[in-house]
Amino acid sequence: MGFTPTLIGVNTLPTVALLSVDSFADTPVWSVLIQIFVLIGALLIGNVLRRVIPFMRKSLVPSALLGGTIVLLLKLIPAVDKFISNDIMEIITYHCLALGFIATALKKNNGNRRTTTKAILESGVLQGGAYSLQASIGLAVTIILSVTAGFPLAAGGVLLALGYGQGTGQALNYGKIYETEYGFSGGTTFGLSIAAIGFFVASVVGVVYLNILRKRGKLKVISSEDRVEKHRLEDFVSANEIPNAESVDKFTINFGLVLLIYAIVFGIMKLVNVNLIWGFNFLLGSLLALLVRLLLNFLSKKKVIKREPTNNYLLDRISGFMFDMMIIAGVAAIDWNKFSSLWWQLVIICTLGAVATFVYIRLVSNNIYKGYEHEGFISMFGMMTGTASNGMILLREIDPKLETPASSNMVYSGLPAIAFGGGLLLLLNYCPNGLTESLITLAVLVVATVVFNIILFRNKIFKRRKKANVSADTEQTADGADSAEKIDADTDTEKAAETTETEECAAVEQDCSSPLDENVQE
Repeated sequence: MGFTPTLIGVNTLPTVALLSVDSFADTPVWSVLIQIFVLIGALLIGNVLRRVIPFMRKSLVPSALLGGTIVLLLKLIPAVDKFISNDIMEIITYHCLALGFIATALKKNNGNRRTTTKAILESGVLQGGAYSLQASIGLAVTIILSVTAGFPLAAGGVLLALGYGQGTGQALNYGKIYETEYGFSGGTTFGLSIAAIGFFVASVVGVVYLNILRKRGKLKVISSEDRVEKHRLEDFVSANEIPNAESVDKFTINFGLVLLIYAIVFGIMKLVNVNLIWGFNFLLGSLLALLVRLLLNFLSKKKVIKREPTNNYLLDRISGFMFDMMIIAGVAAIDWNKFSSLWWQLVIICTLGAVATFVYIRLVSNNIYKGYEHEGFISMFGMMTGTASNGMILLREIDPKLETPASSNMVYSGLPAIAFGGGLLLLLNYCPNGLTESLITLAVLVVATVVFNIILFRNKIFKRRKKANVSADTEQTADGADSAEKIDADTDTEKAAETTETEECAAVEQDCSSPLDENVQE
């Protein structure tokens, strides 16, 4: 189902020699590296522009996004467009997504978590709700457009959740699938364009939001240029790790573990050999890396492994490089010819998605992130429209020391988010089968969005019901008390009346008996 690299066949194992090399001066020897050279050069230029131009620096747009945009603009020149290989760009994006997730999942927990299990689970539910909301909006728009304006695929709108919520890699995966297997002309470009727009939305809208809060005096924004970072030894190395350089360099071991896990993932996908599984390389890689992490922890606890082989700092650098390459290659892979026929549909979908995501996460953050509402919102909004890197960049503007639980919520909510949002991945393979299937998927997504919100706002919802029940009980009790008082009052009145009658009778008897008594006495 997923995108299969052209250098590796689906039904045959890769051979040792992929190319026949007569001379190292031949173009095929350098073709892939030249494409990587272009990406790295554009990335460095983007970083320089971001630091030199004040507007770009203040916008917090990632350097990788600027680099990808530079390559994309250069592709308007026909000679450059022919030189840049979209196939190689897509291959880089596809593999870097999985490698980045593996490196992130392989990190060990150093016990410096600043959040609670409840906040982590609720953050995962928030992400699941955002996925379903984005997919619902995008799907509703493309269903309408497919019926009224001839949009190529009614189900194409679900790519909004992948481009915004998952980033370039997943948008590429399913955009490619929809284009090759379901006839969505321009599907790859459509997905990649949503992801690219999502990066700009995260950066620009996030910065505008922070500046508004700063002007209102609600937050103190600390620019990255003015920030002085203080690092500790614990930020680079943990206790009882292998030496930096022995017979094998520490970086080599960490990167080797990441590649080894990805090799096992390839073996699993090859063994299953179902089209569906090729789109889940990042998910299988994450799960397998978590299992390896648990195994390493167990072996260390049993003293089988004397020294810890992984290093969180190096794994962060590996994942950071992979995600940078994923972003720049994903943007560079956009096809201008296909983009020109889909631009106005993209504007509608991305605008509605951005507004809905902003409002939704803002409301949820006010409810579940008590005491750090702004930090929780800006980090989640950056992640649910761009990537985790966007969320962390924005968060550091108002929480430079990461003192609030917001950063920990981002890091540890990944697994719950996969659990809560995993159903969406199954719907992605069902909805493009036809208009009826798209409508059914839309209904399921709407129900899922409602369920996620009931979970997130459960305290307010059930608290109101409880208050209503208490008020009803109070009114009933008050009515009962009034009735009892009325009964008591009636009883007192009757008793008073009886007492009066008794006294009157006594007086009459006394008057009647007086003459008789006198006669008797006489």
